[in-house]
Amino acid sequence: MDQNKITVPDIKARKKSGAKISMLTAYDYPWALLVDKAGIDIILVGDSLGMVVLGYKDTVSVTMDEMIHHIKAVSGVVKRSLVVGDMPFGSYNVTVEKAVENANRMMKEGRADCIKLEGGKNMAPVVSAIVNAGIPVQGHIGLTPQTASALGGFKVQGRSAEAARALIADAKALEAAGCFSLVLEAIPAPIAKIVTESVAIPTIGIGAGADCDGQVLVTHDMVGLFDRFTPKFVKQYIKISDEISGAILQFKDDVENKRFPEEKHSFTIKSDELDKVSGT
Repeated sequence: MDQNKITVPDIKARKKSGAKISMLTAYDYPWALLVDKAGIDIILVGDSLGMVVLGYKDTVSVTMDEMIHHIKAVSGVVKRSLVVGDMPFGSYNVTVEKAVENANRMMKEGRADCIKLEGGKNMAPVVSAIVNAGIPVQGHIGLTPQTASALGGFKVQGRSAEAARALIADAKALEAAGCFSLVLEAIPAPIAKIVTESVAIPTIGIGAGADCDGQVLVTHDMVGLFDRFTPKFVKQYIKISDEISGAILQFKDDVENKRFPEEKHSFTIKSDELDKVSGT
């Protein structure tokens, strides 16, 4: 293993050192290359690929085969970042045995460094079984997109005292089950702070305030490549879709007006060889 490759113990150690953890999504070779070269700590091959890459209406339709296909593309190029494979809906919430089997596939076929799954204390037995099989697990609580319909849609979680206490209990149960870190999504910042202080493993926020041990965003949201909606918690650093659209329109115009290709974009042939072809 590359000595600079980030490991699960490295991520866990960040909690004690106080160094913030950076995490972004990537779903293919070019994006993984860019994110890894930038020095991002964790690359999540998220089931969000269903929406931002495959065009599905939600993440529920994503399959294990699709996830493995994309994880392989990412893990094959990454040299530094920890690669997390997202367990898709239906791959771990049927039986514990099936969950372990699918987690093994994600590691063996996809070459992920670890896996992530959604759910609170109800998923603790599944987490424990996967961890006991030798596979590191990252938990995910708060807004869990795979089960958003059961939560009443894509809404902030933990806004009542009862719901906040449940989140704290979920975090502690997942820590006890063996999770090495937790993603906290769409949680009021003060509650995320309490959750972060309640566990000894790192928390990585997405719409959960500045007191988490790290932050994650969907890269396509961050750079303006997904236009169906932009969550409130997303900071859009650039909107490259406008640049790409402009380039495509310029190409179309160049072709139609015979400005492309120019001579420098074409290949030549020796005149004597050309004469043999033309018969002159």
